[in-house]
Amino acid sequence: MKKIVKNTAILTAITLVAGCLLGLVYEITKEPIAVAKENAKQKAYRAVLTNAKEFEEYDKFDADAAAKLVADAGYTDDITEVVVAKDEAGESMGFVVSVTSHDGYGGDIALSVGILNDGTVKGIEMLEIAETAGLGMKADEPEFKEQFVDKKVEKFSYTKTGEEGDDKIDALSGATITTNAVTNAVDAALVYFQNELGGSVNE
Repeated sequence: MKKIVKNTAILTAITLVAGCLLGLVYEITKEPIAVAKENAKQKAYRAVLTNAKEFEEYDKFDADAAAKLVADAGYTDDITEVVVAKDEAGESMGFVVSVTSHDGYGGDIALSVGILNDGTVKGIEMLEIAETAGLGMKADEPEFKEQFVDKKVEKFSYTKTGEEGDDKIDALSGATITTNAVTNAVDAALVYFQNELGGSVNE
């Protein structure tokens, strides 16, 4: 009986120490992780709107309203953040809309979409992606991402046949799921822009 009590006490002590260590590690690492994520976002913003001087939080962003708007349009993506891009004169030149798709083959895909005030997509940049190497991960390569650049369309769709058009995106070979997830995420960003941001600059 005494041995059982002793073993229980030892296990309890070990559990408590382990819990404290985990808590300590979390406290030590959470700030650097947060800083790294913020730096990644800022890097993405600059990549998709290269001529912007600064980026400011869009103070009218409502995540719940955005979720309903996107869902009503038939998308399952989440609009997670919206920032205003400003030029050297401090004037708004466009927006960066960040989106998370839950339809990736390897999990969530998070990306930022740069959109000028006139609706032209200037670029997309991945914030989070863990697709299959050599297949879905090609979505993070310039050859794929550049298909969205300087396109002013209502929405994009992917093609497996090489169909041409500003709204057509060549599907990644062997990675249709990834292609679909990324394309829909960009389209969700466009839905939000067209319904919530278009014309709002001069209001």
